Amino acid sequence: MSSLRWFYLGKNQLNGTLTDTIGQLSNLEDLNVSFNSLQGSSLCAIAGGILANIELSNNLLSGGLPDCWIRFQKLVILNLANNNLSGKIPFSIGSLRQIQTLGLRKNNFFGEFPLSLKNCTQLKILDLGENKLSDKIPAWIGDSLSWLIVLSLRSNEFHGSIPRNLCHLTYIQILDLSNNNISGTIPQCLNNFTAMSQKGNSNAVISYKYPYIQIRVGNGWIFYNALYVDNALVILKGLVLEYGRNLALVKSIDLSNNKLIGEIPKEIMSLIELCALNLSRNNLIGQIPPMIGQLKMLGSLDLSRNRLFGAVPASLSDLNLSKLDLSNNYLLGRIPTGTQLQSFDSSAYMGNLDLCGSPLPNKCLGDGTAQYSPALVAVKTPTLIKNEDGFITPGFYVSMELGFTLGFCGACGTLLLNSSCRHAYFHFLNDVKDWLYVILAVNIGRLQRRLRG
Repeated sequence: MSSLRWFYLGKNQLNGTLTDTIGQLSNLEDLNVSFNSLQGSSLCAIAGGILANIELSNNLLSGGLPDCWIRFQKLVILNLANNNLSGKIPFSIGSLRQIQTLGLRKNNFFGEFPLSLKNCTQLKILDLGENKLSDKIPAWIGDSLSWLIVLSLRSNEFHGSIPRNLCHLTYIQILDLSNNNISGTIPQCLNNFTAMSQKGNSNAVISYKYPYIQIRVGNGWIFYNALYVDNALVILKGLVLEYGRNLALVKSIDLSNNKLIGEIPKEIMSLIELCALNLSRNNLIGQIPPMIGQLKMLGSLDLSRNRLFGAVPASLSDLNLSKLDLSNNYLLGRIPTGTQLQSFDSSAYMGNLDLCGSPLPNKCLGDGTAQYSPALVAVKTPTLIKNEDGFITPGFYVSMELGFTLGFCGACGTLLLNSSCRHAYFHFLNDVKDWLYVILAVNIGRLQRRLRG
């Protein structure tokens, strides 16, 4: 057993705890016991000298993550996703200088983004999603982790704005910052995501080659190279999908359910290999960029629950979308005709009161009994939308009424209690009355003379 190099017992319904037996496997390079029911957190018991892959995802591991990672200098892949691990991510995680995949998704980690990860310059997949991390997204990610292909920080408590330095991630293919408290505008420099505007990416497969695998056949041995390929989980079209060798085909941006403001940058329209774009549940304003039809590879588009206004771009009908959601905005006018756009359920457009045409039940002007007037195009301006959407809150009207009442009572009180002010005020009204009478008489006289002439 001490010479064992490849230990694979994934998906075998194993239970119990990680034992010290694994720690005695000093030549182990690959440990994969994922998708079992293993418990405990004795990861330091693993002999880490030459380990390249630790795959313990989807178990019942609990407790804090031990601070012993300086022992795992050869580690390329560490996947502890979907367990019950908690506490802060230890500082020694930054000593993994060869690490390419770090998967800590769906645990209970809290605290700040680990500063020591700045040293993990070979990272290609970083998945810290579905934890309780609360921090600003570090600007140094775009510079120190420039090889990143997948960055998922979804469903945490990150706040602040999206740092412009993220635009330096030229190899990024999957960016998921959804379900946080991120504010500010979407950086206009997203067109620097070169991998999203080009086909394929030779760096998109995370793998580790085992050059020493031997199998005994009869009296002889067969030597061959084995290849482990890491997978990445992606949220597309509302589904959790797993990609391995075909990761190069996936290009996705998900910034949904945050507090983003401003307009959708037109620069995103240059990411012509983008497969999925989700900007829903934010406070975005402005019009949908008319050049959105350039995103020919787009299969999923969700812009719902924002403050977008104006017409639905005609170029949208050029896309072959399998998922579309434009609901709950301020879009207006006729839905562009195209087999794709009319094939979606009406719920994809609901909540846009001035939108008309199939598949919505309300018809446009000229289609019979119209429930939409083109005059609304001129009336429904961004200023009106701004007023409708919360900038003028119920508190504004309360304060306005209180101000009017107090001002009126103050003026009346002054007139009642101060005799000199009262006499001056009524004298002023009398002068105004006389002035209006003179102006009216003069104008009536002029009108009469013109009529006689």
